[in-house]
Amino acid sequence: MALTKKQKKLLFTNLIRSKAYDDMVAKRMVSGRLVGFYHPGDGHLAPGVGAATFLEKTDYLSPHHRAHGMPHMLSKGIDMKYYLAEHTGKITGCCAGRSSFHFCFPEHGVFLMSGFIGYNFSPSVGLGWAAKQRGNQQVVMNCSGDGSYNEGRAHEALLMAANWRLPIIFYCENNGMAIFADANEMHPTPHISSMAKAYDMPSEIVDGQDVFACAEAALKAIKRARKGDGPTFIEAKTIRFREHDIGTPDLLGATPRTKQQIDQLRARDPVELALRHVRDHKILSEAEIDEIYETVDAEVAAAEKFADDSPIPDVTEAELMQDVFFEGAKA
Repeated sequence: MALTKKQKKLLFTNLIRSKAYDDMVAKRMVSGRLVGFYHPGDGHLAPGVGAATFLEKTDYLSPHHRAHGMPHMLSKGIDMKYYLAEHTGKITGCCAGRSSFHFCFPEHGVFLMSGFIGYNFSPSVGLGWAAKQRGNQQVVMNCSGDGSYNEGRAHEALLMAANWRLPIIFYCENNGMAIFADANEMHPTPHISSMAKAYDMPSEIVDGQDVFACAEAALKAIKRARKGDGPTFIEAKTIRFREHDIGTPDLLGATPRTKQQIDQLRARDPVELALRHVRDHKILSEAEIDEIYETVDAEVAAAEKFADDSPIPDVTEAELMQDVFFEGAKA
């Protein structure tokens, strides 16, 4: 599905925004100005932008954990200042500073993030079933990594989605590494998307460093889901330039990745590829590119100020437990 000039401008902008937020949060983590931990997204940004930029607000989204879902969520229209405040442990955060990584934006169709691999498959099937029953053309964008497809719940979800023709896009962001493990040693075939054949599900492999290719595949799958034609499996072959999470060794198997290896990977930086594309195809002028960078820098600075200026929660135990547990009606 060919993209328009306007769509490419939006994708480029969201990619630059994702890169700026990722760089900023990584620096805050290193300097001790972040609560919890951070999985940097450097190199692995284009799939999330491509998957989520053209979703509607009413669609459901389950973000990948890389860059803590920021490329996906900002592309869907979520204001990242509330997300940064959450990561900073402030009362203005999306979960009042209680969760950090385990965020929630229900008004945007984003309900949870969990620390266990493949958590999102079962909820996505439930959301897909609900969307189909409503008949209102909602879709579910289920983003997860290569490691999650080792989980039994992934296969259960693929089976049910195919049998019930649910409006779900299974978007596999395959960066070839599940923490330290080499994906090639964990799967019997070179393409994880080949498992879709077992469920008679259409699939597509895309260059996960090319934000425009990622979006074209997503748009096609979204259109198919809205028509009621069922699920699609997309595998975006991507890369991460940094360690799994900040502070852990950058290993592939038991061997540290070398600077030479990383430099070779950086030859396919998604931002540089997108810059080259918008220049070569005259999508944006140099003045427009400069304006995008300036606007993004101001946005990120404002989000940081909002988070830093917000107060730390001073709440009662009852307030802390609110929305954590539910007590049903007593007999």
